[in-house]
Amino acid sequence: MDTSTPAVDIRNLNVRRGPHRALEDVTVTIPRGSVTGLLGPSGCGKTTLMRCIVGTQIIESGTVTVLDRPAGEASLRRRVGYVTQDPSVYLDLTVAKNVAYFAALYGRSGAVVDETIAAVGLSSHSKQLAGNLSGGQLGRVSLACALVGDPELLVLDEPTVGLDPVLRVELWDHFHMLADRGVTLLISSHVMDEADRCAQLLLLREGRLLGKLTPGDLREQTGESRLEDAFLRLIRTREGAQS
Repeated sequence: MDTSTPAVDIRNLNVRRGPHRALEDVTVTIPRGSVTGLLGPSGCGKTTLMRCIVGTQIIESGTVTVLDRPAGEASLRRRVGYVTQDPSVYLDLTVAKNVAYFAALYGRSGAVVDETIAAVGLSSHSKQLAGNLSGGQLGRVSLACALVGDPELLVLDEPTVGLDPVLRVELWDHFHMLADRGVTLLISSHVMDEADRCAQLLLLREGRLLGKLTPGDLREQTGESRLEDAFLRLIRTREGAQS
């Protein structure tokens, strides 16, 4: 794995949605083969930043480089996987046929379909129509459709929302297995207890990047043991310094 350059390199990124600035002067890099958490309250710009990385967001200024190519370039389509908050599957197809369809798009087939379905805990539902599944199960089908392509970069927008605690742990174990293989993962969440499962954290607040640091560094800088308290302390410290 080439680690000489970051998987994602963002420079002076600004995004405006109507009169509202969704992202303001964001500069950050994401190393290859890592699990990076993108954390912050709802509406802080997490999804917008992810859309910039996968190339589906119009930007006002700045640059976004992904796997050494401009974000959204055609050559990245088979190298980047993206799972949105809303499930993106075909409701009239079974779980297995959904995953097989995306596998075919990536030139993959055979046992990889069953292996991927098992990885998201849906083997017992593989023959069910996606339209008959719960919201949490649909999210897992979307995740399987992204995983089956074996992407180099996997961008996941709150993938564990609505999942039971056991499945959440199993999915995080799978994410770490992927990172050990060299896959880069960017995972957004507003659940602070998931932050401890990340090698590094990107903390967003009102479109601004408050910091890039490890969970341990966040605790050390703020003197708080609970990450939620540490995040709040960091916000108050930064806002106090600006005032």
